[in-house]
Amino acid sequence: MNVKKTPPTWSDVKAKLAELDRAGLIGLVHDLYAASKENQAFLHTRFALGDDPLKPYKATITQWINPADPRKPQSVAKAKKAISDYKKALGQPEALAELTVFYCEEVFAFLAVCGMEDEGFYDALVNMFEQALKYVLALPEPQQAPFLVRLDRVRQLGQNVGWGVGDNFNDLWLQAGLG
Repeated sequence: MNVKKTPPTWSDVKAKLAELDRAGLIGLVHDLYAASKENQAFLHTRFALGDDPLKPYKATITQWINPADPRKPQSVAKAKKAISDYKKALGQPEALAELTVFYCEEVFAFLAVCGMEDEGFYDALVNMFEQALKYVLALPEPQQAPFLVRLDRVRQLGQNVGWGVGDNFNDLWLQAGLG
C-alpha cells in the first residue's frame, strides 16, 4: 500500500503547541532562541528588548552590502532579508523607513571605496530607494523630513553612478511629488 504523506503545516504545529504546558512552551522558545542569532534578534525586537532593536538588522545589511573587508562576498538577497526579517518581527513603519534608507546609504559607502560592475546590484539599489520613499512618505509629515534629507543625499550620489541609477532616482523622486 502506497500512502502519500503530506508535509506538516502550521495547523499541525499549532495542534502540537496546544498540547504543551507553560513550561514546555517556554522550553521550546528557549530552544528556538538558542538555535540562531536571527531568532534572538526576532525575539528581542518583538519584545522591545535592548537599547537598539535595529542594531542586528543594520549589522546584517552592512555585513552583506558594505563589508569591512571589501574582498568579502556581498549578497543583496541577505541584506534585503534583514529588512524582511525585521518586518516579520515587528514591522514598525519608522524603523522600516530607517532600514531601507540605511541600506541605500550603505551601498554608497561601499561604492565610495570600491566599484561594482553588476547590473543586478544597481537594480536592487533602485528598488530599495523606491521602497524607502514609500515607507518615508507613509509616515506622518513631521517624521518624514530627516529621512527625506538623507534620501535626497542618496539621490544626489546616484547621479554619479551610471547604470541609469541617477535617472531612476530622479524619476522616482518626481513621481513621489518631491523636487
